[in-house]
Amino acid sequence: MKKINTKIKRKLRNRKKLRNVNVNRFRISVSKSLNNLSAQIIDDKSKKTLVSASSIEKEIKAKKIKKMEKSVLIGEVLAKRAKEKNIEKVYFDRGENKYHGRVKNFADSLRKNGLKF
Repeated sequence: MKKINTKIKRKLRNRKKLRNVNVNRFRISVSKSLNNLSAQIIDDKSKKTLVSASSIEKEIKAKKIKKMEKSVLIGEVLAKRAKEKNIEKVYFDRGENKYHGRVKNFADSLRKNGLKF
């Protein structure tokens, strides 16, 4: 048998809990690497990405700021793009990441800018 990585276990466990709780909402999926953070709002029923934001985009990458500040900026950009598409209520899928640091800053900036989860 193949041993499953602990990060993959955590990701699957979180997604399973979230699917059971949230039925008629879109999902915000966060992926984090050492240097970059990206997030997207996904419609699980039609399996399509509705809105996305990343630290790799030109206007964000051009600014020379720290990673913690970038995560706040990405949250603001994603919330603004979601408002344009009339997305109000979502649920937050942190995936394999723990809820602290850059992921927590990102979630807090989403809440400040009007998304409810």
